[in-house]
Amino acid sequence: MKPRVAIATGDPGGIGPEISIKAAQDERVRALCEPVVIGDLGALEAHAKACRLSLKGISVLDRQQLAPGELEIGGIRAQHGKAALDSARTAIQGALAGEYHAVVAAPHTETAIHAAGFEFDGYPSFVARTAGVAPEDGILMLCFQWQGREVRIAHATLHASVARSVGMITRERVLRTIRAAHEALARMGIEQAKIAVSGLNPHAGEGGLFGDEDLREITPAVEAARGGGIVADGPIGADTLIQRPGYDAYVVMLHDQGHVAAKLLAPHGTAGLTIGTPVLFSSVAHGAALDIAGQGKAQHGAMVEAITRLVGRRRRARAT
Repeated sequence: MKPRVAIATGDPGGIGPEISIKAAQDERVRALCEPVVIGDLGALEAHAKACRLSLKGISVLDRQQLAPGELEIGGIRAQHGKAALDSARTAIQGALAGEYHAVVAAPHTETAIHAAGFEFDGYPSFVARTAGVAPEDGILMLCFQWQGREVRIAHATLHASVARSVGMITRERVLRTIRAAHEALARMGIEQAKIAVSGLNPHAGEGGLFGDEDLREITPAVEAARGGGIVADGPIGADTLIQRPGYDAYVVMLHDQGHVAAKLLAPHGTAGLTIGTPVLFSSVAHGAALDIAGQGKAQHGAMVEAITRLVGRRRRARAT
């Protein structure tokens, strides 16, 4: 039996509804799972008409988020932001109830979300709060293809200043990130995963010459992970970390240690996976592209890649 995957349609004013429809109809997706599109049916119908698409054969959970006249394709509205979070929240709650194996979210618009009066600092903490766990338990893992291999980068810290992030890098936080990466890989069907852990300072501190955080906090976390049966190496200098093959995931300490690599190596093919929560949740790394919304020009490849990452490997593992 194929797993069911919820597709949250994102900002109804952007390309989210269009790429959700396209992804749900894509044969690569339908070969792996049963997609369920979650959002406002009226908005989906409006985008389908504008983009000359059909909703035929698509399972849609209509949330009735928008009243007549509230949809503005290509525009920023508070109701759009409210709708985007409602779709994501409904999909997450369904996954928690066992209705869906995983959730993939189309792009949102933070301006619209904040206009709706919501405090929102990214999907990892939003998923964690919705799942009833601590916000810091939601961890971002960037995923992309590079040189024929899948690269996955989990972040110990994310949207915080560098000064604050340094103080946040503790043995407990680094260990929690390593464990979350290991558990997520296992849920995706990757057994005996190997994880490489970056340092914080240049050359991972060079034995204490460039700071002692690597020796004091990161090394003990790696050792504790190994003691728990996880195959982990580090700390390794962040400048050479991604170049080292043979690892199923990399753990970095700071936002830019992961994001610079992802945006340089795969600027249009990166997906963001939330790990550390009870729900497998992925979102595409590109924006809502309001300037081309409703024109039929949006590419849905990132959505297909996100779904494939969540269910494709597990399906292959079960078949062998």
